[in-house]
Amino acid sequence: MINEDALRTYLFKEFSNALAVDIRKLGSGVQGSGFLVEVKLPSGVQSYVVKKLLSEGLGHDYPSDRAAVFLLDLDEYKNLPKHVAAIDVLAEHENGSIQPIGGGREYYLLMEKVEGQDYFVDLGGFARKDRLSAPDIGKIRSMSAYLASIHAVKKDSRELYWRKIRDTIGHGECLMGVFDTYPDGVMSYEDMAEIEKLCVDWRARLKPRAGRLCQIHGDFHPGNIWFKTEKEAEDFDFVLLDRSRGPWGDAADDVTALTINYLFFSLRTHGTIKGSFLEALHLFFEQYVSLSGDDELYEVLAPFFAFRGVVVANPVFYPEVTQEVRTKIFKFVRKVLSIDKFEVSRVIEYIK
Repeated sequence: MINEDALRTYLFKEFSNALAVDIRKLGSGVQGSGFLVEVKLPSGVQSYVVKKLLSEGLGHDYPSDRAAVFLLDLDEYKNLPKHVAAIDVLAEHENGSIQPIGGGREYYLLMEKVEGQDYFVDLGGFARKDRLSAPDIGKIRSMSAYLASIHAVKKDSRELYWRKIRDTIGHGECLMGVFDTYPDGVMSYEDMAEIEKLCVDWRARLKPRAGRLCQIHGDFHPGNIWFKTEKEAEDFDFVLLDRSRGPWGDAADDVTALTINYLFFSLRTHGTIKGSFLEALHLFFEQYVSLSGDDELYEVLAPFFAFRGVVVANPVFYPEVTQEVRTKIFKFVRKVLSIDKFEVSRVIEYIK
């Protein structure tokens, strides 16, 4: 939980003319919880969100781990188009007060509140469709165009590219760290190690491709993509949440974070990859590669797909997923790690 009394004291100090401060929990996810904060002023109500990370697992075990995540958020949210703004990092101290960050025992991120509907809602709707609707197509075009535009911003740094590949495999929030959250009995340690070793081999293959380093979101999955209310059929604007794990990396990180969900939701719904989900997968890749000109993308996707596959197959994150679906996801992961180039047209073969 969050220390509501200390947070109220802090906010009344920051907003000296505040009439009242209301705090209520929005919900919890696999990494932490969010709280809605409404500050009532003479001029009206200002709304914010406070985020708190869980204190165990995913590389967040020490207070300094959690502080590092939020300090990076504070630095980088403002640098990405369409991203929600981070306002401050707050520290809770031993005496229960919220003060400057030095010496804190727990940390919180204060950020803007956004309105809209996350893309998971759209994916859920695909299950009832054989074909994509015009709004479905419009949203996919909007997301692919956005990614192509931010990925066009390049940076010359072999060190940062190598770090991104290393983090994707070994960071507490990424492949190895997510595996460490699996309950015993779901998958053997040996099977986990097999996938980890294949990803390490891919690290050696990707090291010479440091020229691919570009601006990324870092966690471009459906829960972080909130579409605004649709006013016109051609207007599919959205706002983003939770940019994480650094502002630079490979475009494949963002592409796989989104597209793994077309496979995942189709497997959950149909047991295979077909219908509107398959159409969405083809459309996204066609649009993105056409706009970005990144034909090399298909040659570097494998370890990023592996990380995202490990995420969606995790029974802690998705307890409703059947063992049959989980098995197909890992067939997909092993297959893409064993081939030189990903081919969208062969994706159904990859789960057999």
